[in-house]
Amino acid sequence: MKQSLGRPLYLADQVRELDRRTVAAGMDGFALMQRAAMAAYDVLRARWPGVRRLSVLCGSGNNGGDGYVMAALAVCDGIDVQLIAVSDPAGLKGEAARARDMAEQAGVRIRHWHAGLTLDGEVAIDALLGTGLKGEVREPYVTAIETTNASGKPVLAVDIPSGLAADTGASLGHTVRADITVTFIADKFGLHTGAAPAHVGEHRLETLGVEAGAHADLVPAAWLMVESRIAEALPPRRRDSHKGHQGHVLVLGGAPGFGGAALLASEAAARLGAGKVSLATAREHVTASLVRCPEVMVHGVDSPGEIQALLAAADVIVIGPGLSQAPWGQRMLQAALKTAARLVVDADALNLLVTRWPDLRRDNWILTPHPGEAARLLNIAGSEVQRGRLAAVTQLQHERGGCVVLKGAGSLVAGPNRVGVCPFGNPGMASGGMGDALSGILGALLAQGLPLEIAAEVGMLLHAQAADAAAEAQGERGLLASDLASYARRLANPMES
Repeated sequence: MKQSLGRPLYLADQVRELDRRTVAAGMDGFALMQRAAMAAYDVLRARWPGVRRLSVLCGSGNNGGDGYVMAALAVCDGIDVQLIAVSDPAGLKGEAARARDMAEQAGVRIRHWHAGLTLDGEVAIDALLGTGLKGEVREPYVTAIETTNASGKPVLAVDIPSGLAADTGASLGHTVRADITVTFIADKFGLHTGAAPAHVGEHRLETLGVEAGAHADLVPAAWLMVESRIAEALPPRRRDSHKGHQGHVLVLGGAPGFGGAALLASEAAARLGAGKVSLATAREHVTASLVRCPEVMVHGVDSPGEIQALLAAADVIVIGPGLSQAPWGQRMLQAALKTAARLVVDADALNLLVTRWPDLRRDNWILTPHPGEAARLLNIAGSEVQRGRLAAVTQLQHERGGCVVLKGAGSLVAGPNRVGVCPFGNPGMASGGMGDALSGILGALLAQGLPLEIAAEVGMLLHAQAADAAAEAQGERGLLASDLASYARRLANPMES
């Protein structure tokens, strides 16, 4: 199956190594800095063509050096520049010192930062802290960042919004909220997950002529998934296809009093093309299922013995939506785990793995935790997951096998071969039932024969893009999980749309 892996994402040390190799190959370091500053300045002028005054905030390293060069370019372009040195410019070294000299020679007046200083520019340039930041942001950068955010000015971040961790996407206490971020040489993992979507704004990559892919020893940390994967994985069906060719999904969930989640998963599986969908749920939910989606073959069950035939007939089992951790849910999960079928495991099924099957590993399942569930699976705090999402999802995949989807802003999909990052989705997805819809989508893709890792990535793309389409049609606020199925169906037929 043809695969578009997408854009490679690297860690900060890898990008610094690319920078070092570029200089070692003959590129002057200051010339590379000038190239970066010019690329960012071109983006600035394209985004705000009428700007007449800039506030440029510069730190102590090469990130600050980029800012000094941008200030020089702006002055030479007839723009008034308020250049604010948050670190003592006399202490700059190497290329950053040369950039400071360039700015002064261009006639830029350097002003020292102090609390209470007002940003006079129509646009602010964030060149405070680069990708080398490891610990929490400290003064005077804390106040400078907070002043920038409170100014109401549009912000262009140079390489990375100051205060954002390049390797994790975590906010290191205080982080600039940029309208656009121009990053250099190669794309950084931390610009696409965790807190990043709230701070990066529009994302632009300027490679500066460096070919990261030519360095085979620098293996990307992850891949930014692309929309084209959907069409590659879901070509038009054969004209003689029938439902037996499209697989049978069994949704196992909906304990007494928790029927809605299983109904959402079942309908999503049906809408995404599974040939047959069965639902095994508490008896009290049967009528609601028949009314909601009569195409789903619903069975009211009380004990594992009643689902043996269903388990044997299923190609894929989706378990967890509305399962509960009570005895009914425990019995259903135990029965599902005894089968050889491929599984999608969500919600309380994940919580039961923690308490009842702490060491279980399978190579034919997709686990779909949100950060809280991932934390329980790893026996760490939820905040620790968010501070290191890549490490968390990689560890979970290593320990539990199969594929792991770590949900949240910039959802991650870890399989045995790579980690994918989903660049789609929106805050409207912060509502109940979204994970249940995702589970049904994943189950349908597996039933139609997609390999585990491809199903996980394509399912994540369909889920997030369906939410984006629904939000575009009627707004983010009030978006419901039940809105997604019809949009996801349309996206799952790319050749016909």
